[in-house]
Amino acid sequence: MGIYLNPGNDGFKRAVRSEIYVDKSALITYTNNVLDTEKEFVCVSRPRRFGKSMAANMLCAYYSRGCNSKELFQDLEISQDDLFETHLNQYDVILLNIPQLLRRVENPKELSACIEERVIAEIRVVYPAFVDSSEKSLPDALASVYKGASAAGNGFVFIIDEWDCLFREEKENKEAQKNYLDFLRDLFKDRTYVKLAYMTGILPIKKYGTHSALNIFDEFSMTNPKRLAQYVGFTEEEVKALCQEYGMDFEEAKRWYDGYCFKRINHIYNPKSIVDAMLEEAFQSYWTSTETYEALRAYIDMNFDGLKDAIVAMLGGIPCRIDTGVFQNDMMSFQGRDDVLTLLIHLGYLAYDETKQEVLIPNEEVRSEFLRAVRQSNWREVTDAVERSEELLEATLNCDVKAVAKGIDLVHMEHTSILSYHNENSLSCVITLAYYSAKKDYTLIREFPTGKGFADIVFLPHRNSNKPALIVELKWNQSAEGAIGQIKKQQYVQALKEYKGNLLLVAVNYDKKSKRHTCVIEEVNCD
Repeated sequence: MGIYLNPGNDGFKRAVRSEIYVDKSALITYTNNVLDTEKEFVCVSRPRRFGKSMAANMLCAYYSRGCNSKELFQDLEISQDDLFETHLNQYDVILLNIPQLLRRVENPKELSACIEERVIAEIRVVYPAFVDSSEKSLPDALASVYKGASAAGNGFVFIIDEWDCLFREEKENKEAQKNYLDFLRDLFKDRTYVKLAYMTGILPIKKYGTHSALNIFDEFSMTNPKRLAQYVGFTEEEVKALCQEYGMDFEEAKRWYDGYCFKRINHIYNPKSIVDAMLEEAFQSYWTSTETYEALRAYIDMNFDGLKDAIVAMLGGIPCRIDTGVFQNDMMSFQGRDDVLTLLIHLGYLAYDETKQEVLIPNEEVRSEFLRAVRQSNWREVTDAVERSEELLEATLNCDVKAVAKGIDLVHMEHTSILSYHNENSLSCVITLAYYSAKKDYTLIREFPTGKGFADIVFLPHRNSNKPALIVELKWNQSAEGAIGQIKKQQYVQALKEYKGNLLLVAVNYDKKSKRHTCVIEEVNCD
């Protein structure tokens, strides 16, 4: 076993033997189907903590010659596949962990030469008859082995973990980036020795102009995961099973870590956060162990038109429509707010709805990091609204309509320069931001279906909360009394009949002429 050539299955063994292991081995069904075809080049980009390295180790364990992995996979889903034994441990695997290799060079421009030197050295030990001491070209060495050692194997499988590390750590080193991309293109393009190339990264493949430098790869990203969506993170069924096994509240897990959604899979959860929550028996933010709020702050501080508006709107629960196609897949070439927001999708800070082409803050864990970043960015109008939100909720629960109207007035006045305040949708955003702290006790649902219409915002108390449910109806330039009447006429209360005890009906109207809000609150007993 080598470090780079046929590294074996020890890495995957550690994953399988861990206290929590979720079987994602069906990914191998896909790679087996594309192996040695025109679709053999696969690039999977995911945020940190989403299992990229585990998948890379799994593929190494499955394909690597020189180790027997049958027992390791025998209880996993892939063992039921018809092609399971056909490809098991049948290929020479070359594993390149780019962050480790980058740390071994003084000059990033030397990364490609470092890779060639180290991999050729191991190939020469295994295949001395085909690679002599003068060989410096890795593609030539691999071609010689593939052509001459016909009895040795079936070709090469390449696993490149965090392939884009150079672009993230050497953002401005264009020469090093170009050298690296040229090396990868020469290594893979039109090379018959390649049977499968599987790359992981955070960013999609870098673009130059309108073209990708590695256009032979099929890309599976956070904006378009395609057929690999179920392998991005944990599915809802997998999280439910873990919550049942560890005695944890699934609804809380959903509130903290759900929010990433794709066409094929409606709900995807952050794997590392779910595992940490189960093992620590606590729902909280585990984000700071990897990506920190300082990194997020650097991006939201960029002074692009509309960026601050978008962040405030998303903190208020309103998704923002963006164009992800203009992003150049690096951390430097920003032309506008959509470039920054697209990068935040790939970093995991935002979720992307491919169908609606909208971004949103996915869950409580990420929302807490946004709030920390905003506080450090001197966005006083936002932090002041959040800090006052506990007082606003208390006033609402006490049915103090004057204090509620005044509190919403303050948030509105602070955000008129940020949010276009001319309809019930923007009013909804301000209300959600004004009640920001309520998320500790409530799940806020906009456009809640009631059977006879949609309530604007419903506050559903968490299972461990003794607070009443709230139905909030919003009116713009009409009347709060009319909003209360609509709640009663449309029988919105019936949709919440399972919540025994008191229920508060909250009506808020914004008067365009006076630029003030009015509020009416009524208490309903649902017993």
